[in-house]
Amino acid sequence: MEETEKKTALSEKEKKRGYVSVIAGMGVLTAIVVVLQLMSSVIHFGPFSITLALTPIIVGGALYGLKGGAWLGLVMAVTVLLSGDAAAFLAVSIPGTLTVVLVKSTAAGLLASLVYKLIEKKNVYVAVVAAGIAAPVVNTGLFIVGCMTFFIDTINEWSGQMPALEFIITGMVGLNFIVELFVNMALSAVTVTLIGYARKMLGTR
Repeated sequence: MEETEKKTALSEKEKKRGYVSVIAGMGVLTAIVVVLQLMSSVIHFGPFSITLALTPIIVGGALYGLKGGAWLGLVMAVTVLLSGDAAAFLAVSIPGTLTVVLVKSTAAGLLASLVYKLIEKKNVYVAVVAAGIAAPVVNTGLFIVGCMTFFIDTINEWSGQMPALEFIITGMVGLNFIVELFVNMALSAVTVTLIGYARKMLGTR
């Protein structure tokens, strides 16, 4: 009886340590995402800033699963909104801007985490590369869909004679997407190292 109680007590302690570890880890990654996104807001390739916060989102998804990736994506979205980076769209439609920014960033974190989880058992490096591709593809792809859905009239005004979709891709997000993809690929080895180190610290595989 005493042995069972001791085992139960140890199990509860381990669970509490696990919760504390997750909270601490997610807290650190949340702070990193906020800082990197604020730094990104001053780096422009074309009319919009790039996103440097995708790497910690991938790390979060790898360590803490889909919920971790989705949360960090949401944090990135809220930071974008608070930084004023979406001001041009907020002036046109507040509901449309909130929908596009919150959905695209959260989905990018969620789907990048899912891609990582599906591949990691076969090859961690490939999983990181695939997640690094998925994140900007989803983020940019949903931005384009959002622009065509909520801001098509404004985009037509901005684009002049150029078709709206062509203007969005070539004039608004194309270069940003390439830079974000390049950054993710360049940091793939670092990301793998960070995930491995963090897992050793957390005592997980």
